[in-house]
Amino acid sequence: MPRQQERARRTRAAIVRSAATEFARRGFAAASINAILEQSNATKGAMYFHFASKEDLARAVLDEGLEHYRAIVGRWMDVPDLDPFERLHGLVGDLGAALHDDVVIAAEFRLVTEPEFAEEVRLRGSVLWGRAGYQLAREAQEKGLFRPDVDLRRFVEAIASSLAGQRYLADLTAPETDVRARFEACVEVPLEAMASEQWLAQWREKGWPSRPDSDESAT
Repeated sequence: MPRQQERARRTRAAIVRSAATEFARRGFAAASINAILEQSNATKGAMYFHFASKEDLARAVLDEGLEHYRAIVGRWMDVPDLDPFERLHGLVGDLGAALHDDVVIAAEFRLVTEPEFAEEVRLRGSVLWGRAGYQLAREAQEKGLFRPDVDLRRFVEAIASSLAGQRYLADLTAPETDVRARFEACVEVPLEAMASEQWLAQWREKGWPSRPDSDESAT
């Protein structure tokens, strides 16, 4: 890549990252373009070369957030030696960790709760992971891991609504709150009500497996 194009790419990435930090902290309306420029070390001319407006910049942050969601979902959809519930647990746990540690995903969540981007909810991360969650739930049903006659959509919706509530609560609690653990509980509680007795007995005996990228237990 020519040096000038690489410099432009780096400048754009720095602006998006800085904007994500500002949107996550203050929301869209209160976000300051000057603060974004100061944090990114970019000029106003450079910003408007890449983005037509603050709204255009916010949509770039949303698009970047969607890519981060895709990476998390892709990491868990086909993990050898893990059953569908274990993969769902890992996926949801990583979403919780990302909402705490990944400023782009934090900004995406904040932006889609605001009126200017209300329509974006149907196109963004929550829908992406929801489809993945339903796919894993359907796989679990095919393997006989649910109790008979479980409504899969009700199962996934119960998890989704719990996650939304935990995400809002995380904003009101201390920064050191273990968001991953809270998100994982949003999977565990519906499973205790809907998973088969055989699966639950094995889970209670063995717990959750270690995450593929960690030697630490996810329990």
